[in-house]
Amino acid sequence: MLGLEYFSFSELFSPLFLAFMLLVTAAYFVVIGPLSERFAGSEPVPVSKKISFVCGMLVLYLAQGGPISLLGHMMFTFHMTTMALSYLVAPPLLMMGIPAWLWRAILKVNPFKKLGFLSRPIVAALVFNGLFSFYHFPAVHDYVMLHFAVHRLYYLVLFIAAILMWWTLINPLPEKDKASGLAKIGYIFLNMVLLTPACGLIIFSAKPMYATFSDPNVWAEAMGYCVSGDPSKLLQAFGGPTFFNIMSTKVDQQVGGIVMKFIQEFIFASMLGRVFFRWYRAENKEEDIPPAEFNEGSLNRA
Repeated sequence: MLGLEYFSFSELFSPLFLAFMLLVTAAYFVVIGPLSERFAGSEPVPVSKKISFVCGMLVLYLAQGGPISLLGHMMFTFHMTTMALSYLVAPPLLMMGIPAWLWRAILKVNPFKKLGFLSRPIVAALVFNGLFSFYHFPAVHDYVMLHFAVHRLYYLVLFIAAILMWWTLINPLPEKDKASGLAKIGYIFLNMVLLTPACGLIIFSAKPMYATFSDPNVWAEAMGYCVSGDPSKLLQAFGGPTFFNIMSTKVDQQVGGIVMKFIQEFIFASMLGRVFFRWYRAENKEEDIPPAEFNEGSLNRA
């Protein structure tokens, strides 16, 4: 399906990356389990948090190491899907899965203390959306895709920036969650607006922008980082990325931009509903006193 049958198991599922993700997941359960007593204020971690963390790791693996990652080298639509999963879906799931007492221990590490200013709402939104938009300039994107070390480093920095961007909305530390509901709503709209120009440029471009998905030679070189063997054999066997694409290169690019924007809108709309509900409930909690309780208090004062 979509040409995946032409690739080996290791090329489709990246066993080394899978082993790394399983190791990190195992470490998580060891830390919140047998080693939890070593952390100040540690408490039992609810099942919901454990599920959230595991789901976050699964999404991140599928986006960066599973078949979706390989498809992202052949179709721009899947490339944007991996970006959305990696930076809009996985980070909040992972953040919600880590208990507050573990976050406090993590943030005590000196390098993280020095990065505190980056978690300020405006700064975090500008940094993440700026890095994401900059990456999708054609020259930058193609360069990153053709240089493995730069590719991994840029994706790591972008992932950290995504966590900082999400921090205002998914703040796991009650004592640090000082943003009001109205401020969070404004912050959500800010992020939605900041990503729009990059998506709009991709969607409304009159021609294919990325050589990685339109030039067979560039595509084969980029594919060399995720498949074994001589990349030139890919050209001999398939001729280029269009062999795997069910759409024209231009349409694929447009659909990719739409997919990214749609996922962003859906995620942030869901978060908007969550924030608004909590804000409304907090603002009206004093009006939710049961009548019986109110009457009883009035009689006692009388």
